[in-house]
Amino acid sequence: MAGTEPYENALDAIPGAHPYPRSSRYHDAEIGVHRQPDGTEVRYTKSRLLPPITDDPEETQPHTVSTGERPDLLGRRYFGDPGQWWQIADANPVLDPRELTAEPGSEIEIPLAGNFPQGERRV
Repeated sequence: MAGTEPYENALDAIPGAHPYPRSSRYHDAEIGVHRQPDGTEVRYTKSRLLPPITDDPEETQPHTVSTGERPDLLGRRYFGDPGQWWQIADANPVLDPRELTAEPGSEIEIPLAGNFPQGERRV
């Protein structure tokens, strides 16, 4: 991952270092602890709030959906990782990520943050 310190990537490989890798949408989510009646502690991820949707053209770029596209394919295309589809979902007002690519010809927003490949910009 470009821009990430080598020691931070190494932490992702250590079990228990943190519950989610830095590439996960849950990496910054708060972890809660529930204590069961027998005293057993159960860790869980608290609700993740979505970032506000932006209309700032410097933060996103439009993408016209083509037949056969899927959120994971767009994640790979724009971020180099199919698991990053969630960044595209967060930038668009959809409940189900499949809505992003369900209608060919529709326009969705692609966030420019992260490892955006410079050659992929489309206008």
